[in-house]
Amino acid sequence: MMKWIITFCAVFLSSSLGHNEPEWWKSMSLYQIYPRSFKDSNGDGVGDLAGITSKLEHFTDINVDAFWLSPIYPSPMVDFGYDISDFINIDPIFGTMEDFEKLTKAAHDASIKVIMDFVPNHSSDKHEWFQKSLQSIEPYTDYYVWHKGKVLPNGTATVPNNWVSVFGGPAWTWREERQAYYFHQFAPEQPDLNYENEKVVKATQDVLRFWLNKGVDGFRIDAVPHLCEDSKFLDEPLTGNPNPNDYGYTHKIYTKDQPHTYKIVKGWREVLNEYSNRVMMIEAYTSMSMTMKYYVYGAHFPFNFGLITDTDKNSKANDFKRTIDKWMLNMPLLDGTANWVVGNHDKSRLVTRYGEYRAQAVTMMALLLPGVGVTYNGEEIGMEDTWISWEDTRDPQGCNAGREGFEKASRDPARTPFQWDNTTSAGFSTNPKTWLPVNKNYVTLNLAAQKEQSKSYYALYKAVSALRKWPAIKQGTLVTRLLGDNVFVFARTTSGERSVYVVVNFVDKEETIDLSTLVHANRLNVYYATTNAHHLIGNIIEDITTLKIPASAAVIYTTLN
Repeated sequence: MMKWIITFCAVFLSSSLGHNEPEWWKSMSLYQIYPRSFKDSNGDGVGDLAGITSKLEHFTDINVDAFWLSPIYPSPMVDFGYDISDFINIDPIFGTMEDFEKLTKAAHDASIKVIMDFVPNHSSDKHEWFQKSLQSIEPYTDYYVWHKGKVLPNGTATVPNNWVSVFGGPAWTWREERQAYYFHQFAPEQPDLNYENEKVVKATQDVLRFWLNKGVDGFRIDAVPHLCEDSKFLDEPLTGNPNPNDYGYTHKIYTKDQPHTYKIVKGWREVLNEYSNRVMMIEAYTSMSMTMKYYVYGAHFPFNFGLITDTDKNSKANDFKRTIDKWMLNMPLLDGTANWVVGNHDKSRLVTRYGEYRAQAVTMMALLLPGVGVTYNGEEIGMEDTWISWEDTRDPQGCNAGREGFEKASRDPARTPFQWDNTTSAGFSTNPKTWLPVNKNYVTLNLAAQKEQSKSYYALYKAVSALRKWPAIKQGTLVTRLLGDNVFVFARTTSGERSVYVVVNFVDKEETIDLSTLVHANRLNVYYATTNAHHLIGNIIEDITTLKIPASAAVIYTTLN
């Protein structure tokens, strides 16, 4: 009975989203560019804005509606751009403001939206604000979170409490100039801004206005659950983890998901409302209930990481159904926009996590489920993690883990240069020495090669992404269904238009299924399939009661005209 209730709710919810013509972002294909690794135009081994501009045709080819740029602001690059020393400028390594303006204009001329990465939790310790706060120069004295520390019986000061940095170690660093500790959720070089200070709140709103006036179409806002801290600075409860330098040492009841955070987000949305049809997306690795509150407080949507955090190569059909239904059923009924993130610069690559065939199936899901499909650069050609030596490791999260632990902690393997072709440095750069090493498999795994192959990840991505233009995908209803223990099916339908059915077999043996309870048609066309079932493409199915789904394959069926 519960299965049918979930199906009905999913249908009702998706149907409610389709009554009105949605804003551009409600059904967009969103592409994340990691600028350091996308395309180098000047041979210095680091990607840049001119390189991105030179490759805009790639986005048109794969039906991308918008891209968001990981940080391109001036930065000492301790955390590769997430430590910002100037929120309203461009780092010279990426180019100039003129380069950014050229990119924005060229993208808009190609009908592609441009979204900036906004990093408001902290700045670099080299930022003018922090340098003046260090010297107690007004109005910057309290722009950051300062504390005198706890005084021990011998009269010396120590850290205020047991709060731990996400990157490991105490979340407090002492500065002689202030005779105080400052708080940092991440690296010591990334001091947290103080959102109890209204001047900080206004300053961040003005940063948004600066870029909106430059013509950007919205923002992806980084690490939002960490914005605010409890001002009593009490110790957090212990988890039982014995390592006081490990982020998991405490339960984050004072340093994450604070009520004030949502008020700050609401203020940012009010800024966006001053402009026409702009979008605000939230990065929030947190509980479902806390995530859904961002819809209520003004986010157009918080990112949905369920297909990263809740499923893996060993997950069963029911795990995927549960993950999809969970988001759809928790999302606000009337004005929620669904989205599906399957990879990013912080997580291992899709093919590495899932294996090639299951990764292709997950790509189909992300592109054909309701709402926004999010693609991390390189996933459209099935790039894999690159092994990075200790000597080449750049990610502070990896470096802080030391030689013994860097491989497990580093995010570098998913950040290596895009593999365009089989020339020097995979066509990413003319320089054989790139900021991170190119994966050695670039000789055969690259975009140029895949464009010549009918059975390639790129061919699949291009064909499936083209379906996003169909009314059934843009605003159709959703029904999810299990057929036995091993097969997951979802349907996208809308009145008077061709319907789309995605069938995924999660076991390594052929499965026979009956689609007649879901499909209101006697004949179906095989629109596309994972590369292990390519022989089915183009077949006309006359009997939908005994469909044979190859082992570990996903097949897309459509109704006929």
